[in-house]
Amino acid sequence: MILIDYRDRRPIYEQVVEKMADLMIRGILPQDSQLPSVRNLATDLAINPNTIQRAYVELERQGYIYSVKGKGSYVAENHKIREKNRQEVFKSLEVLVEKAEAAGVTMLEFQEAVIQMYGKKKKPEEGGGKQHD
Repeated sequence: MILIDYRDRRPIYEQVVEKMADLMIRGILPQDSQLPSVRNLATDLAINPNTIQRAYVELERQGYIYSVKGKGSYVAENHKIREKNRQEVFKSLEVLVEKAEAAGVTMLEFQEAVIQMYGKKKKPEEGGGKQHD
């Protein structure tokens, strides 16, 4: 489920947060599914339970999970998770466009590069897997 990269400079809890969030965004951890207990996940990953607790607190703060007292942690609404992720993508895109403009990249050059890059990973789907909600 989650692999920790000990060569990564980021703290382990941040890696756990990133990987669990990715599993939720991709639907591998479906909405309202219960997450492993802090102790069980810590044992599976051979890391300190406090690290997992910190990751769960951060996931809850970011809206990826919710806790039910005495029962555990659960995946929040997938719609909200995906929408939050989309907002972050567009925010990053805005910064990237500003950098491109500052570097003298024309809009047409930027669009062509995006089309080429987008097509590289989405080729089997033809159409890039766009979602229209």
